[in-house]
Amino acid sequence: MVARRLVGLVALAAGPLVVLTLFFLLPVAGMVGRGFVVDGTLDPVGVLEVLTRPRVGRVLAFTVLSATAGTALSLVLGLPAAYVLSRVAVPGRRVLRALLLVPFVLPTIVVGVAFRQVLGEGGPLGFLGWEQSPVAVVLGLAFFNAAVVIRTVGAAWESLDPRPGEAAAALGATPLQVWWTVTWPALRGAVVSAASVVFLFCATSFGVVLTLGGVRWATVETEIYLLTTTLFDLRAAAALSILQLVVVVALLALAARSRTPVAPVARARTTPRRPRVSDAPALAMTALLLLFVAVPLSGLVIGSLRVRGEWSLGNYRALAGRGEQEALLVPVTEALTASLRIAVDATWMALGLGLLLSVVVTRRSHSPLERRLRGGLDALFMLPLGVSAVTLGFGLLVTLDSGPLDLRDSPVLVPIAQALVALPLVVRTLVPVLGGVDDRQRQAAASLGAGATRTWWTVEAPVIWKPLLAASGFAFAASLGEFGATSFLARDEAPTLPIVIFRLLGQPGEMNYGMALAASVVLAVTTATVMLAVERLRVPSLGAV
Repeated sequence: MVARRLVGLVALAAGPLVVLTLFFLLPVAGMVGRGFVVDGTLDPVGVLEVLTRPRVGRVLAFTVLSATAGTALSLVLGLPAAYVLSRVAVPGRRVLRALLLVPFVLPTIVVGVAFRQVLGEGGPLGFLGWEQSPVAVVLGLAFFNAAVVIRTVGAAWESLDPRPGEAAAALGATPLQVWWTVTWPALRGAVVSAASVVFLFCATSFGVVLTLGGVRWATVETEIYLLTTTLFDLRAAAALSILQLVVVVALLALAARSRTPVAPVARARTTPRRPRVSDAPALAMTALLLLFVAVPLSGLVIGSLRVRGEWSLGNYRALAGRGEQEALLVPVTEALTASLRIAVDATWMALGLGLLLSVVVTRRSHSPLERRLRGGLDALFMLPLGVSAVTLGFGLLVTLDSGPLDLRDSPVLVPIAQALVALPLVVRTLVPVLGGVDDRQRQAAASLGAGATRTWWTVEAPVIWKPLLAASGFAFAASLGEFGATSFLARDEAPTLPIVIFRLLGQPGEMNYGMALAASVVLAVTTATVMLAVERLRVPSLGAV
């Protein structure tokens, strides 16, 4: 019986495993192998030589420092907002939640452009001199990742039983004592999980750092890109990829160990209460976060509507062209159409793989071996969450270059890469929901004669349809804004919108810069619309990163 269940488990996971092997493990291994093998000879000493270079040391130091600072600022801004949105009945709470969560799905290139517009010369905060500085990088990272803290910790906060804290307060405990003795022990796992995931996102951020830090303030992620596209030092890029992969695996293991178990979806949620005087600091920090989110986005919109000092829609009308001095090979509108088409393909790919994998890892295990196998599959498919998108993109380019797997010129390669990037979001959305379904319901349906398919439609389909729509929205938004892997794989005649925006920023001319702003607004509005639609679904499991 146990052997039969294991065979069935392997058979069900075979499809996703084949896809992951061909389009993720093989390319990443091929890229990493370039660091150890030179001219057909194994040379592991060369990796150490690369890692001891002065430039690499500075890049590693800045990666750690910027990721640490970005994580700390994300926690400082995100924790008060998580408390307010989960426990306090503020007016317009749902709209406020959506606004604060929008940055999470904004394309990183859009965030970078927005901060450049605000902090750059002529911007409202240009006098601070933070353009192309470490401060700009950290602010951009916190802008992007505070939403992760709100999602992860907020979901855990909503599920806490308020009675222990109320009992402690009734016995004379101060609010600080209640927090330290009751609330913090219950939230510690969620906070540690959020911090580890945010650090992972900060350390592997690409578009934000490339736009705001440039060549001088490079992280491991952007350095891999520069080494491959500018210096053509593939060995050094592979060595950095190896280091990054080791760190990613360690952080994912930490996040998995600290992840708070998710309560069944049928559990009643805590009802928010009216604001109290003691909530003033948290409300003030939430208002500060809202301002922090609004200023760059407002600056981006205002900048896109200004042409030569006057209000105009000229930048948007110019999107139908190729920019000043033919800066682009195709119009921006054509790139937007290509991005939407690719995002649709990437979404259904990610959903198909993610749903099948979620079913595999959430089924009840009947032996320790089966439990370890399911846990291993779950961890394996989380690797694309943190492995460098640049490493993945370049690995696909250099690995799938011969025989039946020569897909370098195939239009299907970009959607596959984007689907792999979005896959962990889909899995982390669906797994908690399917894991919360009481297995006795499946057993009852089976005892009444329902087959596996009928049991699925009767027991799980009514529970999972909202999370499935939410996962579709997240996968679509993530695919639409993906920049790292796509920058290697997209053909020159069929670029995506993030690639076009980056090209416009690198070209001289006021019109090109204005078009980059307008294109960023279009991309931001598209992803924000998807985010608002997801927020209306209010799927609690989305907090489980």
